[in-house]
Amino acid sequence: MGDEDRLFQMITKIYGEMQEGFQKVDKRLDSMDSRLDNVDSRLDNVDSRLDNVDSRLNNVDSRLDSVDSRLDSMDSRLDSMDSRLNNVEKEIRKTNIKIENDIKPKIDALFDGYKQNTESLARIEEEVSKHEEIILRKIR
Repeated sequence: MGDEDRLFQMITKIYGEMQEGFQKVDKRLDSMDSRLDNVDSRLDNVDSRLDNVDSRLNNVDSRLDSVDSRLDSMDSRLDSMDSRLNNVEKEIRKTNIKIENDIKPKIDALFDGYKQNTESLARIEEEVSKHEEIILRKIR
């Protein structure tokens, strides 16, 4: 065989080995492609689940906003009630002061007058009784 034949055989052999190597690389690339498709599918599934979680969190956030709004309304109402209660307390204090300073002394004075009237009536009644006895004795 000549040098050209050996060179041709060597090139043919190298070409065959390269084709086998390319086939192995193609198989590995196909395997990796399949695995990447699997990973991509799983990532899509995770993405879908995260979208679901995000939607639920938005729902919770909306409900919390509603609760927050209601709490603000209640806080406002409590502030209003607190203000009204303070006004009522002021009025009660004023009324108590008026009772203590104006009305109670007048009641005490009226009570003293009533006692004096009662005592006077008792004395008058006693005197009337005495005079009645005297009149009755004179008539008999």
